[in-house]
Amino acid sequence: MRRTPALSLLLAAVATALTVQAAPQKPNVIMLFIDDLGVGDVGAFGCKDIPTPHMDRLAEEGVVLTQMYVTNPPCCPSRYSLLMGTYAQRFGKYGMMRGQPLPEEPTFAEVFRDHGYVTGQVGKWDVGHSQSPSARGFMEVAVAPPKAPNGLLFMRLNEKGEETWLTEMDGDRLVEFVDRNRKKGKPFMMYWSPLAVHSPHSNTPEKYCERTSVPKDLPINKVHGSNRRLLGGGIVSLDDQVGRLLDYLDKHKMRENTLIIFASDNGPNVGEGGSSTPYRGGKCPKSREQVGWTLTPGIVSWPGVIPQGTRYDGMMCTFDFYATMLAAADVPLPEHLDGVDVMPWLTGKKKGDVRDTIYWYNKGNSQRNRNLQAVRRGDWRLYRSLQEDPWRLYDLSKDPREENDVAQQFPEVVKQLEAKHSEWESGLPPIYDMENRPAKGSMMPNQDLSPKDGWIITDGKLGYTKPTAEQEKQMKAAKKAAKEAKRKAKVKAH
Repeated sequence: MRRTPALSLLLAAVATALTVQAAPQKPNVIMLFIDDLGVGDVGAFGCKDIPTPHMDRLAEEGVVLTQMYVTNPPCCPSRYSLLMGTYAQRFGKYGMMRGQPLPEEPTFAEVFRDHGYVTGQVGKWDVGHSQSPSARGFMEVAVAPPKAPNGLLFMRLNEKGEETWLTEMDGDRLVEFVDRNRKKGKPFMMYWSPLAVHSPHSNTPEKYCERTSVPKDLPINKVHGSNRRLLGGGIVSLDDQVGRLLDYLDKHKMRENTLIIFASDNGPNVGEGGSSTPYRGGKCPKSREQVGWTLTPGIVSWPGVIPQGTRYDGMMCTFDFYATMLAAADVPLPEHLDGVDVMPWLTGKKKGDVRDTIYWYNKGNSQRNRNLQAVRRGDWRLYRSLQEDPWRLYDLSKDPREENDVAQQFPEVVKQLEAKHSEWESGLPPIYDMENRPAKGSMMPNQDLSPKDGWIITDGKLGYTKPTAEQEKQMKAAKKAAKEAKRKAKVKAH
C-alpha cells in the first residue's frame, strides 16, 4: 500500500503518542514541613482532644514514622539541615545562627529544578544570608501576605484587604501551585512550610477552637497569651489544609503519582500546651534538653509504592528526606549528603533502623538551654547542655519521659556513647564566623521579582549584581515609595 502524506502524518502522530504514553511519568513530590508540631498533637500518634482527620487519613494511606528526629533544632537550623540533606553542623551551624549563608552545595530544590521539575515554596523560609528561595532553586514562590492591624502572627490581609487566617491562605497557595502545574502537565516539587503552628495563638478564630474537645477554662499562658485550646484551633486549621490537598489530588487522580512527606521542624511549644506524649520536652526553656524537642511526627504516603496503614519504628532523621525525594524521582544524588534514601525501609525491603546512632551538638548560645550535646543509640539517650555538665543517661524504652537518670548505674554505656559523640564531633568544622559574613550592600536582581497573582516566578537561579549610581538612586526611591504606601494602607485600615 502506498502511503499518502496524510497517512504518513497520522502514523507519525500515533507513534509519537505511543512513545509519550510509554515513557514513565515522573512522580510529583510534596514536602509538608510544619512549624512546632508535637507528636502528641496528631491523632495518628495518639492525640485525643484535637481532631486531625486529614493528617490521620494521610497516615492511613502511608506509613507512620515514630522515631523521626531533627538533628539541629529549632526552626532555622532544622530547615537548613532539611534543605541541605546533612547535619547542619557539617557547615559550622551549631544552633540558631540566623543569617548564616547556605553553602555552595545544592539544595534539594536546585537538584529538582535541574532535572525538569517545577519547584515551589510557600510559607516560612528562615535560612540563608540574602538568599531567598528564588536564589536557591525555587521557581514559584508565594508572597507572604501583609499582617492585619493588631493581627499578631496569623491574621493577615488578603487581596481584597479582608482579614484572613494565614494558614488558610497558605492552603490556597498550596492547591494553586498543584493545580497550575497539573494543567501544564509538568512534574512538580512543592516545599510547603507554613508558619503554622508557631506561637502565638492568642487570636485563633473560635470556629477552629470549638472543634476541639480541649476544656474552655484552661489557664492562659502569660508569655504566649494562649493555651492548648487556642493552639488546638491552629492545628485544626492546619489539618483542614492537608484535607484540601488530598481532596484535590484524589479528584484529579494524582495520588498514586504523588509522594507526600509530612514532618515538623522540631517538637511542640510546651508553653502553649503542645505535647510530645508519650515523651517529654519541646520548645520551652525548661524542656529543650529532653527528647521531645528533637522528635517530630512523621508520615510518608505514596499509594501503590508504600504499603498503606503501616508503622515504622526505626530511627531516622528529617535530613534523610533529601535523598529519599530525589531517589523517588530517579534523580542522581549529590555527593555532600549525610542523608540516605529511606524508601527500602518504608516499603519493608530492609529491616531495623535507618541509622543506629544519631547525634546532636548545639553550642555557642547565650541561653544555656539552647545548647545541647546528645547521642541516641538503641534505647539509650545520653545528653548534657554544656561541656562542663555531667552526662545524663536514659533508657527510653523503660523511661520515655526521661525521669530516671541511670548514668551512675551504667558507666560503661556512658563511656561508649561519649566516645561515639567525640568521634563524630572530631570530624566537624569550627563554628561559622558570623561576624565575617559577606556584606549585603545594595544589589540588583537579575530577574523581575514583581509578584504575579501572589507569586514570584523565576527560573530558580536568581542572582544579584552591584547597581550603578543611577540604579541605586532608583532603588532608594522605590523603597521610600513602598514604605509610604504601606503607611497609608495602615492608616486606611484603622
